[in-house]
Amino acid sequence: MITRTRVQAWDAPETMPGMADPGADPRIAVTSRCVSRDGRGWIPASGEIHYSRVDRERWRERLLLMRAGGIDVISTYVIWIHHETERGESSFSGNLDIAAFVELCAELDLPVIVRIGPWVHGEVRNGGLPDWVQGANVRHRTNDPDYLAMVREWFAKLGAELSPLCTATGSIIGIQIENELYDQPEHLRTLKQMAIESGMTAPIYTATAWGGADLPGNEFVPLYSGYGDGFWTDAAAPWDATFRQHFFFSDQWDDPGVGADVRDVAHSGVAPDVIATLPRNEAFPPATCELGGGMATTYHRRVVPSGADIAAVTNAKLGSGSMWQGYYMYAGGMNPAANLQESHSTAYPNDLPQFDYDFHAALGSAGDLASSHAPLRQQHAFLAAFGEQLTDMPASFPDQLPADLDDATTPRWAVRAHGGRGFIFINWHQPHIPLPDLPDVEFVVETSAGAVTPGDGEIAIAAGTIARWPFGLEVGGVPIRWATGSVLTLLDENDDDAMLVLMADGRDRDVLIATGGTTSTVHRVDAERGGRIVIEDGDSRAAVLVLGVQDAARAWVFEGATRRLVLSDEPVWIDQEQIVCRSAKLPRVREWLGDGWHDLSLEADAIGAGERGVSATVVAGGRKPRATYGAYNGRASAPGASSIAEGARVFQLGDVGLEQPGLRRVLRVSWAGDIAELAVDGVVVADRFWDGTPWSVDLDSLAGAEGSDVTLRVLALHPGASVRLPARAEDRRRSSSGALLALDSVVLATSTLWS
Repeated sequence: MITRTRVQAWDAPETMPGMADPGADPRIAVTSRCVSRDGRGWIPASGEIHYSRVDRERWRERLLLMRAGGIDVISTYVIWIHHETERGESSFSGNLDIAAFVELCAELDLPVIVRIGPWVHGEVRNGGLPDWVQGANVRHRTNDPDYLAMVREWFAKLGAELSPLCTATGSIIGIQIENELYDQPEHLRTLKQMAIESGMTAPIYTATAWGGADLPGNEFVPLYSGYGDGFWTDAAAPWDATFRQHFFFSDQWDDPGVGADVRDVAHSGVAPDVIATLPRNEAFPPATCELGGGMATTYHRRVVPSGADIAAVTNAKLGSGSMWQGYYMYAGGMNPAANLQESHSTAYPNDLPQFDYDFHAALGSAGDLASSHAPLRQQHAFLAAFGEQLTDMPASFPDQLPADLDDATTPRWAVRAHGGRGFIFINWHQPHIPLPDLPDVEFVVETSAGAVTPGDGEIAIAAGTIARWPFGLEVGGVPIRWATGSVLTLLDENDDDAMLVLMADGRDRDVLIATGGTTSTVHRVDAERGGRIVIEDGDSRAAVLVLGVQDAARAWVFEGATRRLVLSDEPVWIDQEQIVCRSAKLPRVREWLGDGWHDLSLEADAIGAGERGVSATVVAGGRKPRATYGAYNGRASAPGASSIAEGARVFQLGDVGLEQPGLRRVLRVSWAGDIAELAVDGVVVADRFWDGTPWSVDLDSLAGAEGSDVTLRVLALHPGASVRLPARAEDRRRSSSGALLALDSVVLATSTLWS
């Protein structure tokens, strides 16, 4: 099968829209093609974390892990209901100290996008509006003067916290106004002006553009989304086309599905029933703020995207020309108090856990790494090394595109290139509907410097392949004609020699690297083991390091004065130029030091790390569960507190230890059922809807969770409950002869820092 792409040039001259405050930071600019920083093209990788959903003592480590994952911009919602439950009684202390959070980001050299709402959604009650605002007799989210008066009062308080940080050298580089507002352009304009008057200024103002949002003029960078699956469809609904489209390369950026189920309840009432998909505003580059970094778990539909699912969507967006990779969420958390979640009781279409907002994000609510962390940090390492080049490379698509979303024979690929150099992006993965192997594919890229055919012929593309192959690069003055391994990064070796780092895309296909000009030498590297080759061209010398399949998932690339490449299965980061690792046991961390991999000698900060089982004694047997606890608009409702208290099986946990300096306790619960709750002295402090995955709880962030004062409640899942589960979880439910309830294991993992 021959598939061909002809490299296209930009189809319009570069322009610069005006949107920033006149006194804003001159270091950041947005043109019709890209974002620039200090005059150089930049593709930001922004990750969402909600300071109010993360214990303040965890902020620093979460941010360091985000930076270690290649995130270079922090995005955060300001959730009004968290700050001001009663009118006039606002709080900015403890976990709500947004100024301290932004200052910490600045200390760690992480710019910030604050998403100030006032309506944010975020699976929060009333979309984040306090009850006293939600209950007011006003037209919410419009220019109703009475509504604006309440928002102006709030913005003044928020501005008092943030305005000292909104300077030409401050870390706040962007402000998002509202969220998922479709037909109120003048309201968006008004809110922006109110924010500026309150001292909240930035070089970039953004607004969500999906769903055909009508944004005013060129005053906001329009940002898009990309979720491969989601909770906002019904339990019985098939995998929707609005999800499936994100696994394809395309010049279409709108997504009418995101937020569609809350438009009626969250809007002023004037939104149309059907939002038309609109073309992207060509005055701005294609950019995202909500690539699905995971997915929240609702009661009726419990989605668990795999790391490959998430990586495939983000790779497709990058290959389609994205100039800003923004993730929602990148780091999960917990609601700061009970009953702050979106729920049927507040006329929203979805019931969510009271506390849990893990989101199956790259960093879970307890700080664990999800399966998406590795492939995402690989993409971000690529952006750090080659992003500036990419900003000069528009996307080009094959002559033969997939016929429709069911096409499982036409290769899905795209090219970003300028002249004779660029990158081939390949996506041959999707969830739910397996793709077959493609045994014989010949990729042909027509460039101004001639045709490029990686592999010089037909290549096997295995199902699950997610790749970015280089062509036409120069490494240390040595031309690399093409390679069939994914680019990770570029390092400086000893004696200032350059080294390109590639990753194998699969065990069954060796990595081929063609070097030289018109007469190429093809080098072959084993995909399983990897290896390093040295290439020369005249007086120029360079190297290519190929990470084998196993090592690729362990790779971490740290940016700094000198770029560093490290292998570790455990979470690692750089803090004050020192490598730090969190683990319950002595970790193995290796660093590439020019002549090969070197094991680092690590010392523990505290004694007492390790893992042990925790006993769980049944103290209440629980009752037979109900098939339904009610429904709202056709979606199953979660059982209320009384139903859980009366029906759950209660386990008294054994000694879970005490909080100790230098150590951290995480409880890992493997279970099956419907809902689980953790209680301290009878008060529920954490909860989870079962979706087949283990549950990790940071005990040290829960007051009183120590010794033998912790109980676990598990409500069984009725075989006829109208909830959608992931395939493996559904298999377990079907294999149960009746109601499903099991506690497989409870483990206490006590970790420390190794440095």
